[in-house]
Amino acid sequence: MYFTDRGLEELAARRGEEQVTLAWLADQLQAFVDQNPDFEVPVERLATWLARGGTDDVEDD
Repeated sequence: MYFTDRGLEELAARRGEEQVTLAWLADQLQAFVDQNPDFEVPVERLATWLARGGTDDVEDD
């Protein structure tokens, strides 16, 4: 088990029944980075990964 699993389990337990928009999630991630600038790179990587559908591949337009 990774250390982050505990946080993810807490998230699911506390907020698992809620429905949110991606705009709300983006706002929450931005607020987190504003308060914790050391996490800017990992949050950016997560946001990019989510935006690309769970892959790091860049789609050519």
